[in-house]
Amino acid sequence: MTFAEQAQLGESFVGLGADAAHINTALGRTGGPVELAWITSLATPRMGFAPFVTVLAPNLPVKPYTLFVNKAAIANETHGLLTWGAAQAGVAAGVADAVADHIIPVEEVDNLRIIVAVWVNPEASDEQAVFVNNRTATCRALQAGADLSPDINAILTARAKPQNPFFSGVQ
Repeated sequence: MTFAEQAQLGESFVGLGADAAHINTALGRTGGPVELAWITSLATPRMGFAPFVTVLAPNLPVKPYTLFVNKAAIANETHGLLTWGAAQAGVAAGVADAVADHIIPVEEVDNLRIIVAVWVNPEASDEQAVFVNNRTATCRALQAGADLSPDINAILTARAKPQNPFFSGVQ
């Protein structure tokens, strides 16, 4: 089977409080449904949401080409700077880490596209924490997609007491 013959979907939540990162990834082959969604999203920005190509530096897009999609509308100047700055840099570094760590085969980077949906809390304030959390969460989400994680047994076990950072679970 060719790497990413089917779309790989991943999720990761890293960090605490307002500076935490919640990442969702979709990785797929060029010419497939992920690329179609990638191009469609790039071509259809809307108020507060402007998908863009993730870069490691100006004129140096990360490979596989990665589309950054913010999940929270930009609330204020600080939130915008953290989203387009630290979070975007973290996503780019996380994708590069996934390639360096062989989660994504280096010989496949030109044949793949990634969409990363990124949550930056409008109350976030620590630029370094936002960067590190998004870097780690991006790489972990790509690993989860490659591993087809989570295992169904973990899902079935957790169904009795769902919880997340905003909900402490069923009593």
